Amino acid sequence: MMLGHGAPDWGVVAIFVTVYLGMILGGLPRLKLDRSGVALLGAIGVIGLGVMTTGQAAQAVDWPTVLLLFSFMVLSAQMRLGGFYTTVTHRVAALPLGRSGLLAALIAVAAALSAVFSNDIVCLAMTPVVARLCLQRRLDPVPFLLGLACAANIGSAATLIGNPQNMLIGSVLQLPFGAYVRQALPPVFMSLAVLWVWLVWGPQARVASLPKAALAPVGVVELRAEPPLDTWQSIKGLVVAAALLLVFLFTDWPREVAALVGAGVLLLSRRFHSSHVMGLVDWDVLVLFMGLFVVNHAFESTGLAAQAVAWLGARGVHLADPGPLFVAGVGLSNLLSNVPAVMLLLPHLKGMEAGVTLALVSTLAGNLLLVGSIANLIVVDLAQRSGVIIDWRAHARVGVPVTLMTLAIVWLWRSGVLTVG
Repeated sequence: MMLGHGAPDWGVVAIFVTVYLGMILGGLPRLKLDRSGVALLGAIGVIGLGVMTTGQAAQAVDWPTVLLLFSFMVLSAQMRLGGFYTTVTHRVAALPLGRSGLLAALIAVAAALSAVFSNDIVCLAMTPVVARLCLQRRLDPVPFLLGLACAANIGSAATLIGNPQNMLIGSVLQLPFGAYVRQALPPVFMSLAVLWVWLVWGPQARVASLPKAALAPVGVVELRAEPPLDTWQSIKGLVVAAALLLVFLFTDWPREVAALVGAGVLLLSRRFHSSHVMGLVDWDVLVLFMGLFVVNHAFESTGLAAQAVAWLGARGVHLADPGPLFVAGVGLSNLLSNVPAVMLLLPHLKGMEAGVTLALVSTLAGNLLLVGSIANLIVVDLAQRSGVIIDWRAHARVGVPVTLMTLAIVWLWRSGVLTVG
């Protein structure tokens, strides 16, 4: 395939391979770089080679996706600073429910919040409260925390704003917001039900309560300092979120423009300093997006990606077909992480069917392995600070079967075998 390609193309290939090696490893050996740093250096390398000018690099970025993602980060920051997430979690914890009912309430709330706000922020705010609740009630906190992580991932698949990869898919493929929700909600609801059933009746449910010796003293459980409920600021954020959902559902106003206006309204505040709000924006994710856009565009310009897809097509493997798309989506999402995986696959897909399938598969695949989703890592890290250890084996006992069952639901639903009503 490299015949007829010059030194610049070889340079781009070397950068592309290095960047995606960094995506697999989470960085590069011996260097203090994370995925965002690797993507940024890759973009710099492409520009330094002279393959792209700075203007062309800027044009390679899908700005609607970046602006939409930024705007919802501002919205999530508003809700967190307003104490909304923590208060909702406390309210759920106060419900007079047994273990099964409490798991159902936690899964429902985490999924609903993640469908509109960032699933990572939801896990960040809810994890310490859930861990403390379980330890106080002498319940095994591991199923609750894993249920929180899995529900946040599953719930985020319900809309085109629930997670970064869905925003990217919706923007690039121009998917209608309402039509996507109608197709995604049934498998998402069924997947949440499967998660609850597994947590309630699966093998890990045998140890439902902790022995007294295993109960950490409440005083040593770390509870991150979260702001108290600010009713007005929380209502302000909820009104903006509701207005944006109505705009997305019933108007043709560009989603990124509407979201930017909403973010601007939230930044006009006498209570929250803009630096505090902007400090909660995940700039690393935005840099990751922009760097990968540039590197991927440079690689596509070599023609090698098109040649590889054509080679596969000549042998009967078409990425847009459900089977290959499922395999590629699940494999790449766990190998590279779901955002880089989606970026690699998107240029070779088009249409509603492929977009919905990729969004569901890439998101649900994040539950398979502990490193498959940032939400998983957030929950595990904060759980450890609360005295609860969740290793990859504990996660796999929930994540692997739940992922396989939820992906089977998506497959059956998309193929028309499984229907509702």
